[in-house]
Amino acid sequence: MEWEVVIGLEVHVQLATQSKIFSGASTAFGAEPNTQACAVDLAMPGTLPVPNEEAFRYAVMFGLAMNAEIGKRSVFERKNYFYPDLPKGYQTTQLEKPIVGAGQIEIHLEDGSSKTVRLHHAHLEEDAGKSLHDAVFDSGHGMSGIDLNRAGTPLIEIVSEPDMRSAAEAVAYLKKIHSIVTYLGISDGDMSQGSLRCDANVSVRLKGEEELGTRTEIKNLNSFRFIEKAIKVEAQRQIDLIEDGGKVTQETRLYDADKNETRSMRSKEVANDYRYFPCPDLLPVVLTDDYVEQVRGELPELPDAKCARFEKDYGLSAYDADQLTQERATADYFEQVAAKSGEPKLAANWVMGELAALLNREEKSIENSPVSAEHLAGLIARIKDNTISSKIAKQVFEAMANGEGDADAVIEAKGLKQVSDTGAIEKMVDDVIAASSSQVENYRNADPDKRPKMMGFFVGQIMKASKGQANPQMINKILKEKLDALL
Repeated sequence: MEWEVVIGLEVHVQLATQSKIFSGASTAFGAEPNTQACAVDLAMPGTLPVPNEEAFRYAVMFGLAMNAEIGKRSVFERKNYFYPDLPKGYQTTQLEKPIVGAGQIEIHLEDGSSKTVRLHHAHLEEDAGKSLHDAVFDSGHGMSGIDLNRAGTPLIEIVSEPDMRSAAEAVAYLKKIHSIVTYLGISDGDMSQGSLRCDANVSVRLKGEEELGTRTEIKNLNSFRFIEKAIKVEAQRQIDLIEDGGKVTQETRLYDADKNETRSMRSKEVANDYRYFPCPDLLPVVLTDDYVEQVRGELPELPDAKCARFEKDYGLSAYDADQLTQERATADYFEQVAAKSGEPKLAANWVMGELAALLNREEKSIENSPVSAEHLAGLIARIKDNTISSKIAKQVFEAMANGEGDADAVIEAKGLKQVSDTGAIEKMVDDVIAASSSQVENYRNADPDKRPKMMGFFVGQIMKASKGQANPQMINKILKEKLDALL
């Protein structure tokens, strides 16, 4: 039997507003527990919520970026359920009339193919607090604490259609969502801090079937790697269960990264279980056409448009342009290097190559790069004007990363300037030829089409003699002339 995996994602994005969605309490990350939850966030008697206009503007920006319908009249409902980190006993959210309607997004896969994933809707809601398990209190271990700082933080929940057919597609979709919200500046997208997290709805069916299988929901996935692994292991669990004669139960499950397995959390609720009803404290919010068009005019250049521009303006390949525009900070860094160096292709190679390796090795973001865009541009300029070779450039780059100054300072301090003096190189070539009589004889007796490869030995010896500082182009030119003169 050949099985097909069907995936839909619910992505929760914390909006980067200064205050909460219905109160003036701060949303700043990292405060002491329970110091940023006010009476409004907890729906204490006598308090009334007031909608945060910035949250609506951010939601509209996202909807426009997704080519989605904008809900000109959106309504808040109360979603009733009890968890320890939701002391109100309900969540203020949107159901029937969300702020963002149907839309679509194009994702790009590693094999070079593309796919369109449909957006069902995106709605505004408030976040709950956070349960801190196994916290240490004066009374001992094994207890849970509740931090309500996050309660009331504005979210958009982005609900896809079940259009994805592999874990790789799901990751590509989530990365594109991450890219869009960070380009827009409506969220920092920091998954480690919970700014962007995801629930995955997973089901399986036999290839060719139209009817969807019974789905399970995997809650609170907070890294691209965990999302991919969780979907794969849950899909295989369902396939094994069905092939063994069992049935998949609609339920909510958690992913255990240590054991690489999902485990049951609770039976999956449906809408009726939540007893939705319109929030009596909040009027419908009505947006005018002029307001939506004003927001549209404020949108920044988005990833797909920037990617197309990088191909056109900088002559980059589709792959390079796509890689450089996935994160806004990387795209901005590249453009600075390209502008200052005048060498966009070299800039792309260094940003995606040596710089990316350095940042990965040191676990740093490009915003905290130890090599500034200006310094990298200066290094590329020295490659361009033949001051240093590409090989020596890597030594200079490492020195810059260690804080030893810009490219010119490092080259001067370490004496790395490339030897381009014709007389000096000719002498090194003559010395190597004189010391390599057997290799010269082999070169003379070799077939003409084999001689270019045989030159590698001589080039290596000359580079060794020059401590890697001789101009490679000049070496090859002078060496070939002198060897051919001996034929």
